[in-house]
Amino acid sequence: MQNLADHIEYTNLKPDVSHTQIDQLIQDARDKNLLGVCVPPFWVKKAVRDKGDLKLVTVVGFPIGYSMTEVKLRETELALRDGADEIDLVMNVSGLKADMTWPKVEFAKISKMVHEQEKILKVIIETSLLSKEEMLTAAGWAASAGADFVKTSTGFVGEGAKIDDIRILREALPSDVGIKASGGIKTREQAIALIEAGADRIGTSALLY
Repeated sequence: MQNLADHIEYTNLKPDVSHTQIDQLIQDARDKNLLGVCVPPFWVKKAVRDKGDLKLVTVVGFPIGYSMTEVKLRETELALRDGADEIDLVMNVSGLKADMTWPKVEFAKISKMVHEQEKILKVIIETSLLSKEEMLTAAGWAASAGADFVKTSTGFVGEGAKIDDIRILREALPSDVGIKASGGIKTREQAIALIEAGADRIGTSALLY
């Protein structure tokens, strides 16, 4: 396996995260040559000044996902304006559970906006809330709408990333759609196991080095 650091998005999305913690997050990620950092939208403008070569990731519709599409589009627009390189979009699980296809339409609209600026879109499907069938439906919608990655979890609900879910997603998704495992990843061993199961990225609030 290539260097684990090349897979890690070091994350702090706590509701009480401070500016000094954002500074520390970025410094730690730079010191360890990690792939990137994931910060709340409010802190993107600050983070972009200090990130260096790190990928700067932020979230949209976080953490519940059932805000209106128009709100998510505006969030995305502002995040890109402020300098985000990648958008992690929370799916409207409520819409999927209601047998609506609107989440797929939402993915496509946000994918278009993100890709027009040559940035990256990940869709958070919140695997712990889904049956296997629902997980495959959500992942399929994300892929067909142009998402670059499917992400397992926000880390705010349920168990987070599980090896079996990663294997199922990897088998189902096209090879050009990546998988970001996130939620509850606290050790280097966990991260390696998830990558070996098929994950391309690891989102974690733990410094695994």
